[in-house]
Amino acid sequence: MAVLVLSVLILSCFSAIQFTHADSGMIGVNYGRIADNLPAPEKVVELLKSQGINRVKLFDTDKTVLTALANSGIKVVVSLPNENLTAAAADQSYTDNWVQENVKKYTPATDIEAIAVGNEVFVDPKNTTKYLVAAMTNVHSSLVKFNLDESVKISSPIALSALANSYPPSAGSFKPDLIEPVIKPMLDLLRKTSSHLMVNAYPFFAYAANADKIPLDYALFKENAGNVDSGNGLKYNSLFDAQIDAVFAAMAAVGFNDVKLVVTETGWPSAGDENEIGAGSANAAAYNGGLVKRVLTGNGTPLKSNEPLNVYLFALFNENQKTGPTSERNYGLFYPNENKVYDVPFSATVTPVSDSKVKVPVKTPSHVGQTWCVANGKTTKEKLQEALDYACGEGGADCRPIQKGATCYDPESLEAHASYAFNSYYQKNARGVGTCNFGGAAYVVSQPPKYGKCEFPTGH
Repeated sequence: MAVLVLSVLILSCFSAIQFTHADSGMIGVNYGRIADNLPAPEKVVELLKSQGINRVKLFDTDKTVLTALANSGIKVVVSLPNENLTAAAADQSYTDNWVQENVKKYTPATDIEAIAVGNEVFVDPKNTTKYLVAAMTNVHSSLVKFNLDESVKISSPIALSALANSYPPSAGSFKPDLIEPVIKPMLDLLRKTSSHLMVNAYPFFAYAANADKIPLDYALFKENAGNVDSGNGLKYNSLFDAQIDAVFAAMAAVGFNDVKLVVTETGWPSAGDENEIGAGSANAAAYNGGLVKRVLTGNGTPLKSNEPLNVYLFALFNENQKTGPTSERNYGLFYPNENKVYDVPFSATVTPVSDSKVKVPVKTPSHVGQTWCVANGKTTKEKLQEALDYACGEGGADCRPIQKGATCYDPESLEAHASYAFNSYYQKNARGVGTCNFGGAAYVVSQPPKYGKCEFPTGH
C-alpha cells in the first residue's frame, strides 16, 4: 500500500486509566496523501477530531501535518521512509539529526509516541532489507540520547508476504531467508524496547485471488460456518483473525511469543477493476464495519484471546494519484470533499450502511437510536474494579444510585455496579467514540440492561 500514509488510531477516551495498548482494543483509519485534491491538514485535523479520533500515524514527517497536529490532543506516529534507511543504518549522527529535526523539534506540542522505520521493507524493490535493523537500532539510540526512548517507541510495518506459510494459522512461519538476518534481530529489538510489531494485513487480496475457495462471508466478518485449524483445533470465524494468528504463530516459532502486534493497515476497496473480485461499497462497508465491531468488543484472536486487537483501517480518503489497479484509488472512507463514500459507524452495535454520502457533521454521535454501555462479564474482577473506580472517580460518572441503600445498589454485584457506572459515563459523554471500552471491560448493547429493578439512563 501507499508509503505516504498517515494513519489514525481511535482509542478509548480512558487514557487516564493507564491501561496498556495490550489491554485496549483500538481502531484506526489511514490518511493517505497521494492525491492533488485533499483538504488542508488543518481541515483534516478538524475532521479527525469531529469523529473522536485521537491517534494519528504519519508515514512521513511532513512539516505542515505535524504543525497542524500540534496541541490537538491527537497522539502521533511518524515514519522514516525506506529511502532513508541506508543513511540511517550507516551513521549514528544521521539519525541523531533526523530525530532532532523530525521528533524532538515538534514535541511536546505535537504528541509523538512512535516511529515507524521504513514500510514493508522486505518487498521494497530497492532491496533495503539488510539496512533495516541497523537503522532501527540507530534511531532508538538517538531517542535515548535525547531522553525520548521511554515516550517514543520504534517498529517497522511488514507485509503478510513475509510469511512462508499462513494456512492453517497454527502453521504460520516466516520466510527462511528472512529469519536469521532480520526477523530475529528485529523482534529482539522490539522486545527490548517494549515496542509492537507492525503488520499490514488485507483479507481482500486473499479473497480476490481465491474467491472459489474462500467464502465471502468469512472474509467480511458476516455469519458463517467458520474454519477449524487442523493444527490446534481453534475455530476461526474470519479470515482477518486467521491471518493475524498466522503472524503470531510465526513469531512463536522463532521464540518471540511475547512480542505484541498492531495491524497498521487493513481495508477493503469500494471499487475495483473487473478482475478484482469482491471490490464494492457494500462489501467495503461490511468489512470495515464488521472489523470496527470486532475490535471495539475487546476480544482478541483465537490464539491470543486476552489481547484485544489494535487496528488501523486503510484509508481516510480516496487518493486520485495512486498508481496500479482501480482499487488502489478507492480505499477511502471519505471523498476529498469530506463526504462519506459509505458509512462505518465507530461503535460496536450499529450495522454499517453502504453508499451513504452524507456530509460529516462537526459533532457526530457514535450511535443511532438507544444504546447503553455494560460491563463485560468475561473481564477479570481486578480490571472491572479498576475501571469502576475510574468511572466513579476521575471519570465523573453519577454513581450515587449504586451506593448502599440507593435505587440501584441491588443486585449487589461488581458487574451490575460497574455496568451502571460505565453507562453513566458513556451517556454523559454523548455516547462518543471509545467511551464504552474501559480497556475491554465494557461494550455497547442496543437493549435496555436488566439488573434487578434498576433503570439505566439513555441520555443527559
